Amino acid sequence: MQQRAAFVIGIAAIALLCAQTARSAGGDALPRIPQALPSNGITTLTLTAQEKDGRAAMSYLGAFVPPTIRVVPGGQLRVTYVNNLALHSTEQCALGTCMDMTNLHFHGMEVSPLSGQDDVITMLAAPGQTLHYDVHVPEDVPPGLYWFHTHPMAESDEQALDGMSGAIVVEGIDRYVPLLRTMPERVIVLRTTPFAPSSPALRPLMRTLDVDSGSTCQSENQTPNQLFTVNGVFRPSIAIAPGEQQFWRIVNASADDYADIRIDGSSMRVVAFDGEPLALHDPQHPMLTFDHIVMPPAGRVEAIVTGPPAGMHAALRTHCVNSGPEGDPMHGQVLADIASNDAAPRPAPVPASSGAPTYRTVDVSKVEQSAPSFVAIFTEGNHKFYINGHLYSDSAPPMATVKVGSYVHWRIVNRTHEIHPFHIHQVHFLTYAVNGKAVANPVWTDTMNVPLQQNIDVVLDASYVDIRGMSVFHCHILSHEDKGMMAKVLFI
Repeated sequence: MQQRAAFVIGIAAIALLCAQTARSAGGDALPRIPQALPSNGITTLTLTAQEKDGRAAMSYLGAFVPPTIRVVPGGQLRVTYVNNLALHSTEQCALGTCMDMTNLHFHGMEVSPLSGQDDVITMLAAPGQTLHYDVHVPEDVPPGLYWFHTHPMAESDEQALDGMSGAIVVEGIDRYVPLLRTMPERVIVLRTTPFAPSSPALRPLMRTLDVDSGSTCQSENQTPNQLFTVNGVFRPSIAIAPGEQQFWRIVNASADDYADIRIDGSSMRVVAFDGEPLALHDPQHPMLTFDHIVMPPAGRVEAIVTGPPAGMHAALRTHCVNSGPEGDPMHGQVLADIASNDAAPRPAPVPASSGAPTYRTVDVSKVEQSAPSFVAIFTEGNHKFYINGHLYSDSAPPMATVKVGSYVHWRIVNRTHEIHPFHIHQVHFLTYAVNGKAVANPVWTDTMNVPLQQNIDVVLDASYVDIRGMSVFHCHILSHEDKGMMAKVLFI
């Protein structure tokens, strides 16, 4: 269980003011995120890590709003990442005072882990240094929603809480779901802001966000230490007319918190999880309908949303999540109000792409029936978190080896009294069993919850040829990762 230190009250008060302004404005008050767009197949941008109000932050084109990066299959992503953070930080990270080291991870993308691309092991910038990324986006990378975030060991959690992350869109999902081409597209980034229980801004903000006070989760008597923002503000409004269809691409960019999202009076027709269209593996079933979706930290969902009936006050909200007796409180709250406003301006529709979809209709039943080629056991003790009894070390050899071009069976075992989201870089996986019992309607993801005192069986899709090299897997509660719950995997 991880408790947060005091947060800067001034920032919380400003955020509360932003929330009240957004709610009173009416119409569509969801902040728009700047975009970094491709030109001739190449997306080029500069990001800068620098201080804002005494905390680390990420700026783009002079503003402290990380962009949505859009790339095309077969293209290039070129990022210059400048570390202008202070030599001596005032923030506290997992193992002491932050060192203000930083780097980037392109989460979920089946790209190379070698230096210059999605390398989180050897690429690291100290204050005053600059990293240059030139990432080849394979032609067969699934089109959908991914994201980027910093990934320095022992500092990832604090930098994620500081908002050093953003969405990545791989274009082309309309090839799998053509009706998306006419729908307004919204990129929705969920992050959390930490608070000390004694913060004078916390109680008024909890009332503004209608935070659960009598929930059935284990956290009902605990004060929340983190609350969600949407595109950087608390409780904006989102304009959608009754019966109107919009395409929402939602990323849970929080450092540690699950989100159980739902929309009052409406369901969500999901077309992709974690960047992979459902049709990629099952062309006959390109959509699944859900009343609510539990998103682990780093999870993404892309769904068609229909405007609630006229006269109904509706909201996008998260309900509380039971993280276990040793987990942190994860309360419910209103994320955004739904505004029935026909006159409000709408965002642009999903860009139309050319070409035919490709599919991965691979039968993995034999892999599922085989013995696991690797078992990862999550444990914790003395405020540290372990995989197979080991804390992460940059100098450690790989804990597992996976042959590229194959599908392999792994088992993830949770021997703790709190939930852990399992994530592996470079690949997606199919969670087909929990505690040995088959999962109904399993889907491919890159981050999946492992219930406390249980285990999951997964099939890793290591068929992408670009992923050769040293990579990592870890718990995506980043405070757990920072305190050791990460290990290396070698793709050969």
